[in-house]
Amino acid sequence: MRAFHGQMSDNQPIRRTLAEKQKQLRDLRETLATMKSHTSPALRESVQKRIRQLESEVSAAPALKAGEQRNTPRSTTGTDRPRSPRRRPERSI
Repeated sequence: MRAFHGQMSDNQPIRRTLAEKQKQLRDLRETLATMKSHTSPALRESVQKRIRQLESEVSAAPALKAGEQRNTPRSTTGTDRPRSPRRRPERSI
Protein backbone atom coordinates (compact mmCIF):
# COMPACT_ATOMS: atom_id res chain seq x y z
CA MET A 1 0.00 0.00 0.00
CA ARG A 2 1.16 3.51 -0.70
CA ALA A 3 1.05 6.25 1.86
CA PHE A 4 -0.78 9.43 1.01
CA HIS A 5 0.97 12.77 1.44
CA GLY A 6 1.17 13.85 5.08
CA GLN A 7 0.51 10.41 6.52
CA MET A 8 2.51 9.54 9.63
CA SER A 9 4.27 6.69 7.83
CA ASP A 10 5.91 9.10 5.36
CA ASN A 11 9.24 8.78 7.18
CA GLN A 12 9.23 12.45 8.12
CA PRO A 13 10.64 13.87 11.35
CA ILE A 14 8.14 14.48 14.11
CA ARG A 15 7.73 18.20 14.74
CA ARG A 16 7.55 19.08 18.42
CA THR A 17 6.70 22.31 20.17
CA LEU A 18 9.10 23.94 22.60
CA ALA A 19 7.12 22.62 25.60
CA GLU A 20 7.23 19.07 24.22
CA LYS A 21 10.99 19.34 23.65
CA GLN A 22 11.52 20.57 27.20
CA LYS A 23 9.46 17.68 28.58
CA GLN A 24 11.40 15.17 26.49
CA LEU A 25 14.66 16.71 27.70
CA ARG A 26 13.58 16.31 31.34
CA ASP A 27 12.54 12.72 30.70
CA LEU A 28 15.83 11.84 29.01
CA ARG A 29 17.88 13.42 31.80
CA GLU A 30 15.90 11.39 34.33
CA THR A 31 16.42 8.24 32.25
CA LEU A 32 20.15 8.87 32.08
CA ALA A 33 20.33 9.44 35.83
CA THR A 34 18.49 6.19 36.59
CA MET A 35 20.55 4.01 34.24
CA LYS A 36 22.36 1.17 35.94
CA SER A 37 26.12 0.78 35.83
CA HIS A 38 25.85 -2.25 33.56
CA THR A 39 23.86 -0.38 30.88
CA SER A 40 25.51 -0.69 27.48
CA PRO A 41 27.80 2.21 26.55
CA ALA A 42 26.10 2.52 23.16
CA LEU A 43 22.70 3.08 24.77
CA ARG A 44 24.13 5.56 27.25
CA GLU A 45 25.89 7.46 24.45
CA SER A 46 22.76 7.60 22.29
CA VAL A 47 20.74 9.10 25.18
CA GLN A 48 23.51 11.63 25.86
CA LYS A 49 23.62 12.54 22.16
CA ARG A 50 19.87 13.16 22.07
CA ILE A 51 20.11 15.26 25.24
CA ARG A 52 22.78 17.43 23.59
CA GLN A 53 20.61 17.84 20.48
CA LEU A 54 17.57 18.84 22.51
CA GLU A 55 19.59 21.28 24.62
CA SER A 56 20.82 23.03 21.49
CA GLU A 57 17.30 23.16 20.02
CA VAL A 58 15.78 24.50 23.24
CA SER A 59 18.49 27.12 23.67
CA ALA A 60 18.06 28.25 20.04
CA ALA A 61 14.24 28.34 20.23
CA PRO A 62 13.85 31.71 22.05
CA ALA A 63 16.20 33.37 19.56
CA LEU A 64 14.21 31.93 16.67
CA LYS A 65 10.91 33.09 18.16
CA ALA A 66 12.24 36.63 18.63
CA GLY A 67 13.44 36.64 15.01
CA GLU A 68 10.05 35.51 13.77
CA GLN A 69 8.31 38.29 15.65
CA ARG A 70 10.62 40.91 14.18
CA ASN A 71 10.18 39.61 10.63
CA THR A 72 6.39 39.42 10.59
CA PRO A 73 4.86 41.73 7.98
CA ARG A 74 2.73 44.53 9.34
CA SER A 75 -0.70 45.42 8.11
CA THR A 76 -0.82 48.43 5.81
CA THR A 77 -4.54 49.03 6.22
CA GLY A 78 -4.23 50.18 9.82
CA THR A 79 -6.64 47.59 11.24
CA ASP A 80 -5.73 44.20 12.59
CA ARG A 81 -9.21 42.75 12.53
CA PRO A 82 -10.11 40.16 9.93
CA ARG A 83 -12.21 41.19 6.98
CA SER A 84 -15.80 40.07 6.99
CA PRO A 85 -16.87 37.75 4.19
CA ARG A 86 -18.79 39.25 1.31
CA ARG A 87 -22.52 38.98 1.57
CA ARG A 88 -24.46 37.44 -1.22
CA PRO A 89 -27.45 39.44 -2.43
CA GLU A 90 -30.76 38.04 -1.33
CA ARG A 91 -32.77 36.44 -4.08
CA SER A 92 -36.43 37.15 -4.43
CA ILE A 93 -38.61 34.32 -5.59
